[in-house]
Amino acid sequence: MSVLPLVFTSGWASGINAYAVVLLLGLFGATGVADGVPQALQRPDVLTAAGVLFLCEAVADKVPYVDSLWDSVHTVVRPVAGAVVAALLAGESGSLPELAAGAVGGGTALLSHLVKAGTRMAVNTSPEPFSNVAVSLAEDLGVAGIVTWAVFDPVSAAIAAGVLLALGAALVVLVAGRVRRFRRARARRRRERRGVP
Repeated sequence: MSVLPLVFTSGWASGINAYAVVLLLGLFGATGVADGVPQALQRPDVLTAAGVLFLCEAVADKVPYVDSLWDSVHTVVRPVAGAVVAALLAGESGSLPELAAGAVGGGTALLSHLVKAGTRMAVNTSPEPFSNVAVSLAEDLGVAGIVTWAVFDPVSAAIAAGVLLALGAALVVLVAGRVRRFRRARARRRRERRGVP
């Protein structure tokens, strides 16, 4: 069986929370739940680092504006992680060239990261902090669910990830106007405080 659906799904999930992907796949492999998980992801040091970084992300991702700062730093981290996980998965299965898998995983991770970052910018325009917590929890549960699903049925999980990516991109396009209006209003308030017309 081709590993491409798992590569695509892990790329999508890495764009949202790369540490959760590494941690889940590593745990599934280490506990024997899933075959074909690369040994590199099952190493205790990798699992520990992924667990600590997942906890850091779980906290940072729920604080307004801190989440956007975290996302900006992870614009490089998430696609690279998606590419590395994809290449490792392809190397383990031997059914897809590692370079091609890395391109698919990294590209999908970049796209889903951009959707996440754009959505979070829009959520930050709401005056209360609860929407950040709700969106962050939904992302964490979504990543856990889709990675688990992909381990057992990679094709249908990849279809779901593709649908979620398309819906997310459409949502970002729809809310982009809200973000622009929020920024203009904030800039106007700053000018008014300084007495600049």
